[in-house]
Amino acid sequence: MSRSHGLVLAISSLIGVGWMLGCVYLAGSYGPWLFISAPVAQGAVCAFLCESIGIRTRKNVFSLTACSIAITGCLLIVGHLEGVVCLAMALPLAIPLALFGAWVTRSILTNWRSPRTLAPLVLAPFFLANSSDPGLHAVESQLEIAAPPELVWRNVVEFSDLPAPHELLFKTGLAYPERARIVGRGVGAVRYCEFSTGAFVEPIRVWDEPRLLRFAVTENPEPLRELTLYKSLHPPHLNGYFVSREGQFLLELLPNGHTLLRGTSWYELHMGPGPYWRLWSDYIIHQIHRRVLEHIRTLAEANVKQPKL
Repeated sequence: MSRSHGLVLAISSLIGVGWMLGCVYLAGSYGPWLFISAPVAQGAVCAFLCESIGIRTRKNVFSLTACSIAITGCLLIVGHLEGVVCLAMALPLAIPLALFGAWVTRSILTNWRSPRTLAPLVLAPFFLANSSDPGLHAVESQLEIAAPPELVWRNVVEFSDLPAPHELLFKTGLAYPERARIVGRGVGAVRYCEFSTGAFVEPIRVWDEPRLLRFAVTENPEPLRELTLYKSLHPPHLNGYFVSREGQFLLELLPNGHTLLRGTSWYELHMGPGPYWRLWSDYIIHQIHRRVLEHIRTLAEANVKQPKL
């Protein structure tokens, strides 16, 4: 790698780190300014610097742009600012946007050779509407259990320890359910769904045995423990950017005597662009639901009386 390549990477990567620090620690936002504007602008800077020092092939410009995004991520990890998991989630969005910024900028400079024509590209993402949506989003998962609702209900209300997760997803530090216990019975009782990072506190709102258990969520544990080079890391997005608000279990008696168990979670997401980050959050919640529902099925079906021969 030549000195000119190193210069492009150094300047653009430092701009990316500075932009992240400004968005998160000054503006207090994990929104489009960080996840849309920053990579587009970083790609634009890469292409502009490449043009300025005579690096003009498309392959070189795009390669340097992608490397710049990767180096920015490494600097954030080494600088104790972000963890591996969240950066890995952001990369599928950041790299294409950076390449887009580089492509448009390169096209402008190739045709007009005027740095002033960069202004619309660099400034346009700033005016994107904040697409983080703090409204409630629902995620529902369901599973058929070969047991009547009465048997399933008792394992819905509280359940014993789940086996250690085998899914790679939960070995990265993402929180996963371990057990559930309840204090009291009926409306007003408090359920504690204990995760690897702490407990969700869930006051019961609807107790319609054995059909519907619905609860609020008044306390949330951290959504993950970041993978990091250091002993611990606590970036701002671990508090208040993903908030579970409500949940329920709905039990339906099927014609074959089995139970259709539906688990639903309602949550708020304060990160943007919302549609992108909801792909991740919905997927993770489905995987959490699956672990819980399958554990409930195992417990309930184990208690079903076998017919006498």
